[in-house]
Amino acid sequence: MTTPAGGGSGEAAGERGEGRESGGERLRFQDFEFQRLANGRCRAKVVLTWADGRQFTGESEGVISQAGELRCCAEATVRALERVVQPRLSFELLGVKAVRAFDATVVIVSLSARQEPRASRLVGACLTETDAPRGAALAVLNATNRILGNYFVTR
Repeated sequence: MTTPAGGGSGEAAGERGEGRESGGERLRFQDFEFQRLANGRCRAKVVLTWADGRQFTGESEGVISQAGELRCCAEATVRALERVVQPRLSFELLGVKAVRAFDATVVIVSLSARQEPRASRLVGACLTETDAPRGAALAVLNATNRILGNYFVTR
Protein backbone atom coordinates (compact mmCIF):
# COMPACT_ATOMS: atom_id res chain seq x y z
CA MET A 1 0.00 0.00 0.00
CA THR A 2 2.46 2.75 0.97
CA THR A 3 6.12 3.17 1.72
CA PRO A 4 7.56 3.59 5.18
CA ALA A 5 8.40 7.15 6.23
CA GLY A 6 11.73 8.08 4.76
CA GLY A 7 11.32 6.19 1.51
CA GLY A 8 11.59 2.75 0.11
CA SER A 9 10.42 0.95 -2.96
CA GLY A 10 7.00 2.60 -3.07
CA GLU A 11 3.93 0.49 -3.30
CA ALA A 12 0.86 1.39 -5.28
CA ALA A 13 -0.89 4.44 -3.91
CA GLY A 14 -3.85 3.31 -5.96
CA GLU A 15 -4.51 0.90 -3.12
CA ARG A 16 -4.30 3.66 -0.48
CA GLY A 17 -5.38 6.81 -2.18
CA GLU A 18 -4.51 7.35 -5.80
CA GLY A 19 -6.29 6.48 -8.97
CA ARG A 20 -5.08 4.72 -12.06
CA GLU A 21 -4.31 6.31 -15.35
CA SER A 22 -6.43 4.96 -18.21
CA GLY A 23 -3.57 2.67 -19.27
CA GLY A 24 -3.54 0.99 -15.88
CA GLU A 25 -0.54 2.98 -14.64
CA ARG A 26 -0.70 3.79 -10.95
CA LEU A 27 0.39 6.89 -9.14
CA ARG A 28 2.65 5.82 -6.27
CA PHE A 29 3.29 7.29 -2.84
CA GLN A 30 7.04 7.08 -3.27
CA ASP A 31 8.58 9.04 -0.44
CA PHE A 32 7.65 10.93 2.70
CA GLU A 33 9.97 13.07 4.79
CA PHE A 34 9.09 15.02 7.91
CA GLN A 35 11.48 17.13 9.99
CA ARG A 36 11.10 19.11 13.20
CA LEU A 37 13.48 22.07 12.91
CA ALA A 38 15.41 23.79 15.72
CA ASN A 39 13.63 27.11 15.07
CA GLY A 40 10.22 25.76 16.17
CA ARG A 41 9.06 24.99 12.65
CA CYS A 42 8.58 21.77 10.73
CA ARG A 43 9.01 20.75 7.11
CA ALA A 44 7.33 17.99 5.07
CA LYS A 45 8.09 16.59 1.63
CA VAL A 46 5.91 14.13 -0.31
CA VAL A 47 6.94 12.49 -3.59
CA LEU A 48 4.43 10.79 -5.89
CA THR A 49 5.62 8.94 -9.01
CA TRP A 50 4.26 7.30 -12.15
CA ALA A 51 5.61 3.94 -13.27
CA ASP A 52 7.45 5.74 -16.10
CA GLY A 53 9.53 7.59 -13.50
CA ARG A 54 7.91 11.03 -13.57
CA GLN A 55 7.96 12.52 -10.07
CA PHE A 56 5.66 15.07 -8.48
CA THR A 57 6.96 16.66 -5.28
CA GLY A 58 5.07 18.72 -2.76
CA GLU A 59 6.67 20.57 0.12
CA SER A 60 5.32 22.59 3.01
CA GLU A 61 6.46 24.25 6.23
CA GLY A 62 4.53 24.80 9.42
CA VAL A 63 4.83 25.26 13.16
CA ILE A 64 5.72 22.51 15.59
CA SER A 65 2.46 21.55 17.30
CA GLN A 66 0.17 18.60 16.80
CA ALA A 67 -2.15 20.61 14.55
CA GLY A 68 0.71 22.41 12.77
CA GLU A 69 2.59 19.20 11.97
CA LEU A 70 -0.51 17.45 10.61
CA ARG A 71 -1.44 20.46 8.48
CA CYS A 72 2.13 20.74 7.13
CA CYS A 73 2.15 17.10 6.00
CA ALA A 74 -1.35 17.22 4.53
CA GLU A 75 -0.51 20.43 2.65
CA ALA A 76 2.67 18.90 1.17
CA THR A 77 0.56 16.02 -0.14
CA VAL A 78 -2.01 18.39 -1.64
CA ARG A 79 0.79 20.29 -3.41
CA ALA A 80 2.21 17.08 -4.88
CA LEU A 81 -1.25 16.02 -6.10
CA GLU A 82 -1.85 19.40 -7.70
CA ARG A 83 1.33 19.06 -9.73
CA VAL A 84 -0.16 15.89 -11.21
CA VAL A 85 -3.60 17.28 -12.11
CA GLN A 86 -3.33 21.05 -12.62
CA PRO A 87 -4.78 23.07 -14.22
CA ARG A 88 -7.95 20.99 -14.66
CA LEU A 89 -8.37 20.01 -11.01
CA SER A 90 -7.35 21.75 -7.80
CA PHE A 91 -7.57 21.02 -4.10
CA GLU A 92 -7.79 23.11 -0.96
CA LEU A 93 -7.05 21.70 2.47
CA LEU A 94 -9.91 22.74 4.73
CA GLY A 95 -8.82 20.98 7.91
CA VAL A 96 -6.93 18.11 9.49
CA LYS A 97 -7.27 16.57 12.91
CA ALA A 98 -6.11 13.54 14.87
CA VAL A 99 -8.70 11.92 17.12
CA ARG A 100 -8.70 8.90 19.40
CA ALA A 101 -11.25 6.34 18.26
CA PHE A 102 -11.49 2.57 18.54
CA ASP A 103 -8.39 2.49 20.79
CA ALA A 104 -6.30 4.03 18.02
CA THR A 105 -5.41 7.40 16.52
CA VAL A 106 -7.36 8.34 13.39
CA VAL A 107 -6.18 11.27 11.28
CA ILE A 108 -9.04 12.90 9.39
CA VAL A 109 -8.74 15.49 6.60
CA SER A 110 -11.30 17.62 4.84
CA LEU A 111 -10.58 18.95 1.34
CA SER A 112 -12.34 20.96 -1.31
CA ALA A 113 -11.85 19.69 -4.87
CA ARG A 114 -12.52 22.07 -7.74
CA GLN A 115 -13.04 20.80 -11.25
CA GLU A 116 -14.73 23.45 -13.37
CA PRO A 117 -17.57 24.20 -13.16
CA ARG A 118 -18.15 22.64 -9.73
CA ALA A 119 -16.56 22.04 -6.35
CA SER A 120 -17.04 19.11 -4.02
CA ARG A 121 -16.10 18.34 -0.45
CA LEU A 122 -13.88 15.32 0.27
CA VAL A 123 -13.07 13.57 3.54
CA GLY A 124 -10.33 11.01 4.13
CA ALA A 125 -8.97 9.17 7.13
CA CYS A 126 -5.98 7.07 8.12
CA LEU A 127 -5.60 4.84 11.14
CA THR A 128 -2.16 5.26 12.73
CA GLU A 129 -0.48 4.46 16.01
CA THR A 130 3.06 5.72 15.65
CA ASP A 131 3.28 8.33 12.86
CA ALA A 132 0.44 10.84 12.80
CA PRO A 133 2.24 13.23 10.37
CA ARG A 134 2.55 10.42 7.80
CA GLY A 135 -1.07 9.51 8.57
CA ALA A 136 -2.08 13.03 7.50
CA ALA A 137 -0.41 12.51 4.12
CA LEU A 138 -2.15 9.16 3.66
CA ALA A 139 -5.51 10.61 4.72
CA VAL A 140 -5.23 13.16 1.87
CA LEU A 141 -4.56 10.34 -0.59
CA ASN A 142 -7.54 8.40 0.77
CA ALA A 143 -9.77 11.48 0.44
CA THR A 144 -8.81 12.00 -3.20
CA ASN A 145 -8.89 8.36 -4.31
CA ARG A 146 -12.24 8.29 -6.09
CA ILE A 147 -12.10 11.75 -7.68
CA LEU A 148 -8.58 11.11 -9.04
CA GLY A 149 -9.54 7.68 -10.33
CA ASN A 150 -12.37 9.27 -12.30
CA TYR A 151 -10.09 12.11 -13.44
CA PHE A 152 -7.44 9.73 -14.81
CA VAL A 153 -10.01 7.60 -16.66
CA THR A 154 -11.72 10.60 -18.34
CA ARG A 155 -8.78 12.87 -19.17
